[in-house]
Amino acid sequence: MYGAAGPPARSASAPVVHSLRRPPPPATGVSFMNNQKQQKPTLSGQRFKTRKRDEKERFDPTQFQDCIIQGLTETGTDLEAVAKFLDASGAKLDYRRYAETLFDILVAGGMLAPGGTLADDMMRTDVCVFAAQEDLETMQAFAQVFNKLIRRYKYLEKGFEDEVKKLLLFLKGFSESERNKLAMLTGVLLANGTLNASILNSLYNENLVKEGVSAAFAVKLFKSWINEKDINAVAASLRKVSMDNRLMELFPANKQSVEHFTKYFTEAGLKELSEYVRNQQTIGARKELQKELQEQMSRGDPFKDIILYVKEEMKKNNIPEPVVIGIVWSSVMSTVEWNKKEELVAEQAIKHLKQYSPLLAAFTTQGQSELTLLLKIQEYCYDNIHFMKAFQKIVVLFYKAEVLSEEPILKWYKDAHVAKGKSVFLEQMKKFVEWLKNAEEESESEAEEGD
Repeated sequence: MYGAAGPPARSASAPVVHSLRRPPPPATGVSFMNNQKQQKPTLSGQRFKTRKRDEKERFDPTQFQDCIIQGLTETGTDLEAVAKFLDASGAKLDYRRYAETLFDILVAGGMLAPGGTLADDMMRTDVCVFAAQEDLETMQAFAQVFNKLIRRYKYLEKGFEDEVKKLLLFLKGFSESERNKLAMLTGVLLANGTLNASILNSLYNENLVKEGVSAAFAVKLFKSWINEKDINAVAASLRKVSMDNRLMELFPANKQSVEHFTKYFTEAGLKELSEYVRNQQTIGARKELQKELQEQMSRGDPFKDIILYVKEEMKKNNIPEPVVIGIVWSSVMSTVEWNKKEELVAEQAIKHLKQYSPLLAAFTTQGQSELTLLLKIQEYCYDNIHFMKAFQKIVVLFYKAEVLSEEPILKWYKDAHVAKGKSVFLEQMKKFVEWLKNAEEESESEAEEGD
């Protein structure tokens, strides 16, 4: 029909259109109907149909729950058998998709509705934490089940952490016995590293705190945690997630005091936790004192005002004078930029410290405070190499300014010094110490003659 020239040439830019219609049968005399192997063309690959029954079993939470509960019922209360069943089921069931359902069942016996209640129309099992005996040994055994499961299926780690955070928010919906079991279990899991201490953030929920649920739960939790480890390990875990200074938030705002916390947890048998919080509070108060002290010095506030402020903080936070003199010394030394030349820094230091000697003298009314100051000076001069030759000059200045007295200086020289720069500083002080001893002997002689 196109003539001798044949069909028109296709433009290079014209799109290629593939017809989806079946091509005509070949002109070979063979019936097309008999060519059974010819495949129909497809748009993109091949699609396999999935039976709806299989999809339901794989992706329906009710079906997942039924499988888990049936398996747990068959294992009974043998937790070793439970752990083996859960290990094997992970290969057949979709733990990744239904982590929350899985953990709900293992803790509460069935899927939890919002607020922490079990749905009435759902299957339940007694092979769970809430139906177990309320004792630490049983909770330790359940902790092993969770630990093995999460070690086997590492991807469950995040889901389990989210589950525990949710359970803590649901505490009011559980009975006292269920809360106690969950608290003991959580403490053990925190101790063995299955859980991170950041989950405790859920306990700061306003309603839980207000009704005293958070504090009561924390007692059981910390008892089992400390029983597994010790207070130092617990403190390290809390510090790692910046929770070490937040424990008083377990109480309402009007009860967030060291005294109330100490009384509550000491009476509950957690004296070590009470002491830890008291120490943390003291450390925090010391940091705040140093920060405020440096600000007052940089503003040039009168010494009488600074001394009054420091003494009020000492009383309020029960900070002993030897600790305070260390804070004052550090603050005084941080308010100036020191010369980098060794021959000039000593002169600069003497001038600076002479100005602040009345402030330092106000907090060396005890022999132990004077000795603490001497040790602070020794450590500072050793750690800052340009001050190595200034040690003796600083001590003599403080002696003349009545910041330091004879007895603490002689005690420091004899046996109370530290190892840092010991030989250098003892050699510097040798002549001055001999002078002090002679002066002391002369004073004693004069006193005897006077008698």
